[in-house]
Amino acid sequence: MLRMLPKAPGVGLVGLLWCFTGGLSAATLQGEIVDAEGQPLGNAVISLKGPAGSAPAPDKGVMDQREKQFSPYVLAVRTGTAVTFPNSDNIRHHVYSFSPAKRFELRLYQGTPAEPVVFDKPGVVVLGCNIHDWMLGYVYITDDPFFAVSDDAGRLSLDLPPGRYGVSLWHPQVANMLPVAAGEIDIPAAGQRQRFPLTLQAPPAVQPHAPAGKGFGDAFEKAAGEAQ
Repeated sequence: MLRMLPKAPGVGLVGLLWCFTGGLSAATLQGEIVDAEGQPLGNAVISLKGPAGSAPAPDKGVMDQREKQFSPYVLAVRTGTAVTFPNSDNIRHHVYSFSPAKRFELRLYQGTPAEPVVFDKPGVVVLGCNIHDWMLGYVYITDDPFFAVSDDAGRLSLDLPPGRYGVSLWHPQVANMLPVAAGEIDIPAAGQRQRFPLTLQAPPAVQPHAPAGKGFGDAFEKAAGEAQ
């Protein structure tokens, strides 16, 4: 007979599964991503591939539109995640992507579309608005179980089971728009602090605040060209 364990406050299903599979606690990776000059690099994605069976289930994601910008600029999700696209502006937007990882279109709308978009293939999706061509955003979809996006100071934090992980890094300005292998890292139970350097093909892009150039068009042409 299986005895039910009392549920501690704040412990979800994933935490209980870790207990049954031997993962009694989670460790914390405190990471910092920097460019070739050692400067903090925001909007960079780190993803870690670890032992089989350690992955939480895909979560839900949100890509908002605020002040005629996508928010966040870079959204990282696991393959199979359903992402909603609320429009918090008082004008209508027309969101779309031609990227091979996910082609879709949300015609002119305000508020939040009833159906989320499910990103079911790993890859990079370049987002644009058919009304405001300078609007540009990215959805990075990964099969890896643990991932995070760095803040403006290049910092990120990940809670995950202790163990050895393969590391990949990505940023909109990496060569070929492909994730960069960054070796392996051992995460002890006490946690780990680590700096990750990432070489960019061009200076980090500044998300435009006004119509200046073809933001989506240039980014999509680059992504499409590199994918061929």
